Amino acid sequence: MGDYFDVAAAVGSDEDEEFDEETGEPINGVRKARTQNGDLNDSSEEEEEDDEEEARRIREGFIVDEDEEDEEAKQRRREKRKRRREEKGEEEEQLDQDDLELIGIKAPEDERVQGEPNKFKRLKRGHREERAASETRGVEDIFSDDEEGADGAAARSRTFGYPGDDLDDFIEDDEFPDEERGMLDEDAGIRAPKRAGYAELQNLKDSGLSEAAMEDMRVAFGDGDEFGWALDQERKFNEDAMDADNEKTYELKDVFEPSQLAEKMLTDADNVIRSTDVPERFQELRKPYRDLSELSEDEREAREMEEATWITSIIWPRRRMDPRLKEPFEKAVKQVLHFMNVDNYEPPFIFQNRKDYLIHSEQVPESPGPNGDGQRYKTQAEKLLGQEDLWTILDQDLKFRAFEEKRSAIQDGVEAVKKIVVDFSDTVFDDLVPDAAIIDDLQDLQDYLNFQYSQQLKDISIEQAEANGTQKRARSTRGIWDKVRSGSAYHLVRAFGISADAVARNAQRVGNHTFTDDTDQCPDDLADTLVQAPEFNTGDDVQAAAKAMFVEELVMSPRMRRHLRKVYYAQLVFDVHRTEKGAKVIDEEHPYYEFKYLRNQEIKVIFDRPELFLKMLAAEHEGLIEVVVRLQKEKKVKDELYRAIESDNFSEVADAWNRLRRQCIDTALTKLHKVIARGVKDTVKNECENRVAADCRKAYQERLDQSPYRPTGMVLGTIPRVLAITNGAGNKGDAICWAYMEETGRVQENGKFSDLRLGNQEKFLPEGQDVAGFVELVERRKPDVVAVSGFSVEARNLYKDLQAIIKEKELRGATYEDRETDREMQDDLEVIIVQDEVARLYHTTERAEKEFPTMPPMTRYCVALARYMQDPLREYAALGEGITAVSFDPNQGLIPKDKLLRALNTAMQDMVNLVGVDINAAVADEYTAPLLQHVCGLGPRKAKHLVNIIRRNGGDVISREELITGDEDRQIQQAVGPTIYVNCSSSIYIRWTDVEGEGPEADPLDGTRIHPEDYDLARKIAADALELDEEDVKAEVDENGASAVVKRLFKDEQQDRVNDLVLEEYAEQLEMQMHQRKRATLETIRAELQQSYEELRHNFNYLSSEQIFIMLTGETRDTLQEGMIVSASVKRTFGDHIETRLDCGMLGTVADSEFPEEIFQAVQDGSREPRQIWATHQVIRGKVKFLNKKTLEAELTLREVEMRRPFRRQLDHGLDEWDEELEARDRKDARKVVDKETGRAQRVIKHPDFRPFNTAQAIEFLGGMSRGSCVIRPSSMGPDHLAVTWKVFDGVFKHIDVLELDKENEFSVGRVLRIGGKWSYSDLDELIAEHVRTMAKKVEEMMGDERYQKGSRTQTEQWLTTYTEANPRRSMYAFCLDHKYPGYFLLCFKAGQNAPLASWPVKVIPNAFELKGNKYPDMRALKNGFKLLFANQGPGGAGANGVPRR
Repeated sequence: MGDYFDVAAAVGSDEDEEFDEETGEPINGVRKARTQNGDLNDSSEEEEEDDEEEARRIREGFIVDEDEEDEEAKQRRREKRKRRREEKGEEEEQLDQDDLELIGIKAPEDERVQGEPNKFKRLKRGHREERAASETRGVEDIFSDDEEGADGAAARSRTFGYPGDDLDDFIEDDEFPDEERGMLDEDAGIRAPKRAGYAELQNLKDSGLSEAAMEDMRVAFGDGDEFGWALDQERKFNEDAMDADNEKTYELKDVFEPSQLAEKMLTDADNVIRSTDVPERFQELRKPYRDLSELSEDEREAREMEEATWITSIIWPRRRMDPRLKEPFEKAVKQVLHFMNVDNYEPPFIFQNRKDYLIHSEQVPESPGPNGDGQRYKTQAEKLLGQEDLWTILDQDLKFRAFEEKRSAIQDGVEAVKKIVVDFSDTVFDDLVPDAAIIDDLQDLQDYLNFQYSQQLKDISIEQAEANGTQKRARSTRGIWDKVRSGSAYHLVRAFGISADAVARNAQRVGNHTFTDDTDQCPDDLADTLVQAPEFNTGDDVQAAAKAMFVEELVMSPRMRRHLRKVYYAQLVFDVHRTEKGAKVIDEEHPYYEFKYLRNQEIKVIFDRPELFLKMLAAEHEGLIEVVVRLQKEKKVKDELYRAIESDNFSEVADAWNRLRRQCIDTALTKLHKVIARGVKDTVKNECENRVAADCRKAYQERLDQSPYRPTGMVLGTIPRVLAITNGAGNKGDAICWAYMEETGRVQENGKFSDLRLGNQEKFLPEGQDVAGFVELVERRKPDVVAVSGFSVEARNLYKDLQAIIKEKELRGATYEDRETDREMQDDLEVIIVQDEVARLYHTTERAEKEFPTMPPMTRYCVALARYMQDPLREYAALGEGITAVSFDPNQGLIPKDKLLRALNTAMQDMVNLVGVDINAAVADEYTAPLLQHVCGLGPRKAKHLVNIIRRNGGDVISREELITGDEDRQIQQAVGPTIYVNCSSSIYIRWTDVEGEGPEADPLDGTRIHPEDYDLARKIAADALELDEEDVKAEVDENGASAVVKRLFKDEQQDRVNDLVLEEYAEQLEMQMHQRKRATLETIRAELQQSYEELRHNFNYLSSEQIFIMLTGETRDTLQEGMIVSASVKRTFGDHIETRLDCGMLGTVADSEFPEEIFQAVQDGSREPRQIWATHQVIRGKVKFLNKKTLEAELTLREVEMRRPFRRQLDHGLDEWDEELEARDRKDARKVVDKETGRAQRVIKHPDFRPFNTAQAIEFLGGMSRGSCVIRPSSMGPDHLAVTWKVFDGVFKHIDVLELDKENEFSVGRVLRIGGKWSYSDLDELIAEHVRTMAKKVEEMMGDERYQKGSRTQTEQWLTTYTEANPRRSMYAFCLDHKYPGYFLLCFKAGQNAPLASWPVKVIPNAFELKGNKYPDMRALKNGFKLLFANQGPGGAGANGVPRR
């Protein structure tokens, strides 16, 4: 047997077998020895040659050891290796198929090597030989690891359902142990044995078997072809399946979740929007409605006329314009609708480029002439529509689309009913559908149709479903009203003598009065004759059914609803009724108190204060009040309906019927009141939301309509160099961060200061250590302005310090030329306080971290301040949907976020299209790119698509024209369609200085607001300004392109000559010859030819004192005003006054004359000093006497006579609009409230945090508030106790027992308040400030620590276990909230992988943490203390060796 085995190949084993690191092929003994001898040029390819040579020698029947090889064989192999290395070098110079596919290039078919295996597979247990699938294996291959060859492996993978060649180069082959490989081979042979896998018997002659043995094998097993037909069929089936798999193409939706695709805007719907040549915003807004492009010309014209009339009826009453302008106004609305619905122009485009259609001009006599001779006229222009009006028309257009489609649906339903109802004679639809004016009118008709013809509509629906094959069930049963209508009780309904529609007609007084007929029987007698079992067993049943039916007909009558709705809108008022819960919760300090007893609020009053009504609805949603719609003259309305339904007969029968009719009217009015009141509240709510949204839009537009800060002497639009500085929250020890930004927007330098206060030689105070550094920075960088902001009133102190330094050190701003003296001037460097609402949102975002990863958050805050100074528009645009987090109105939280966002986006779109976007800057700069989506015609999808195409085209745009036409010679792809190009082209510009040298394709007009459709006009004006004739113009154009004249105008600096042209003549010729109104457009052309894209925004907005006050204190006019009683912490005491710090950070001063009377007298006598009475950091309560919002200071008084006078808000309501009687009764009842559990009178304490709650009510009250909030409430432990419920975390509340000592009486608050026998306070304000709030700060400190885990104890312990398993030799600890014991945290730790989990409780106490009886002031001390305790005591109190690291 030894002759059959290669001794060298059998030396090693699986354990000591080595593999080549680059190719993954095994290194056999020969190769290993060669490598050890220093042959470094060996490779797997060379080994293949060696293996072939060795196999040849085996087949010849002998084995030669490597040591016995002759020199000739060695030389032959060297030559083969050399030749192979040369071939390999040539192959490596070419990219293989994998590399080509990786870079996106498909290899030519004729260059691919069919069946070539990948050379870079995962590590294999031996090399594969290139053997055909049908080649048999001899005995010499018995130990070869390659059982089947490359094709065999692929076939095996296909046998088990794996994909074919498509993924061979992507998914590496898995390796299996030898046993598993054998099992897989057996399974593969059983499932799909291939004919090529069987060794043909005639090829076994070299196996050593005799002829007799081979014949016996044939007899036993056959030739191997007996089941070939079955194997052929299975192989064909497998090949077909493989081909199907190969032909399948994978899409994004096959790989990603739908939510991911929607987030990235890559769904099929997004692709449709991206490719459709309609503005993206129009596509999204019109998605629910049908496409109007299918209408014919006549249908479109009729629709525009109707819609214009409909919208004018809504907008015109709100306008205070001359009645003679109504017709031009309606024409302007009609033209705007044509622009939007036919031309698909967005509102900003219409305002910028179709402004002439928004203006009405007419010739009026300038001065009367004698006898009419020599009469002169002048053009008088009236602005009909503004920018906001265009957005209103767009909104109304969407509403009209819904209105029209609903009307069409009703008409279709009526036509369908007419086809199956014989002698259809209902005139309600013919009368009311054409007159429907609002969607509510149509809804009334829809409800009436569904009620009156419900059975017919069900039958139609079922027939249609059955015809479509979507429904095969039996016909549905009849409804209750159909049963009454088809039963005997309906005869009693007819006996009422009048229909519901006739009653409504009588009430409306439309047409002739319909008289009511009476029968000769009373209702009871007639009902007894109509008994019909089993539905109506008695006369009462018949009468009840008939009465209910007639009431329902009255309620469902569209004419009745329309009549009453008109009455309601004319006479309704809103009343507020507080609920039982609201009576307790809404006290005088509650923000809802302003409408707790409100009455008789008319709609016009509500619309004047829309936020009030939205607050009322919010309170109603919370269950605190009920907003009631009340009809002022309800009795009169009811009497009119009585007269409309009653008969004029005089008899007992008529009286009986009239009583029944009046009962029906009463019941119907009750039901109709609910329906109409609900609709009225929804309508008023929607209008109030629109008004608040409009206020937010206006405030946002004011913020956007400001140019960059303009340095003194510079032209408007100049970008300044900014040095931005902040001291953050202004706490002691906080660094002063700064960043310097060049006019290019690059942050050139940043750093930190610690002390910027000037010294005082008289008081021997040294100068701050960083003053010199600040001076050096300013002198070196020469900023145009210093921007300051922060989170507290300390920012104003920094502002004053910087002003003092600049004045003391004579630091100057940029030089400028004085126009009057023509001399260079230089003013003091300006320091301003900047609006930081964008910077507060930006500095902690992922975007900020991505842009400036090495900067601390407060330096990023400075960067945002500097950017705001350079261009506020880009800063707001960069926020995206986060703009809703900016406060534009105190009441913006009362409206839905999507409505607010849409209103804000309209302001952004108006301003972006006014300012324009540099398209090349937007492509190259991610900070500018967000502006592009607000350009007309574009949106998030189209803007991104446009940027991608421009980048594929080379990254630069030379002319606007190439966006729509492309350029085959330059291989430039078309970027937008014709409609989008018309919308966006004038709002995206290309700076002429950037493309001036690009040849005739570049056009200077592409850098202006002039639309490409008006380029010929601009060229004509330029030629006339230069006084060039046609021949001169032609020569210029032939030499320098179409805009050669404009280029010459710019080059010769002759732009001012366009002012000499009379544009009225141009406008008249255009209107007469071309029927185009271009007067305003010509003015735009004139302005742009003089200065391209002139800055049209207003100057940079300086913050007012009120705005600075709100920004730095967080207070508003409602939360802090004179007369309020506030808490303050004593800062310093002097002989004649004390200085305090209010909660908002403002400085509060108390003069000695405002001390309490006894204390003032003692101070005056010299018997006591203020410092003996008030200690530093003591919390006191005082009343605001004067509020200085400019200096952020307040004057307080502590006089008892003032403190006893409570603060009352001034409520804005009329004499008959407040229920004073109920208010007085509630106050009286509040003093007499008795606790149901204890039987004692409930305590009422005058404090803003006090509520008469029990535990459950306190938890419910605090549930929606932020953590750290608290409420003071009565205690169940007795009259000498109070309870404070503190919200530690969501769902975690701590109840603190407060013992009152030194009480004057049962209801007064004790002079000493003690908690836990350890902490004592003098009043409730001090208790809240020094106890609750200090613990809340410690909770926030704990939760902000890196060792804090947000999950539960179980999750924290699981995290520790996972960590120690990954790091067996390390210990770890973490903190988590103890939900079981509020006010406690758990310190969980694990001292190594095998150590048990353990935890220690950490208690939060005022200003500290308590662990194992030890107090620690902060987290650092707590963690260090824990390590010491653990080292000394161990997890269970005994000694331990493992100490958690870090």
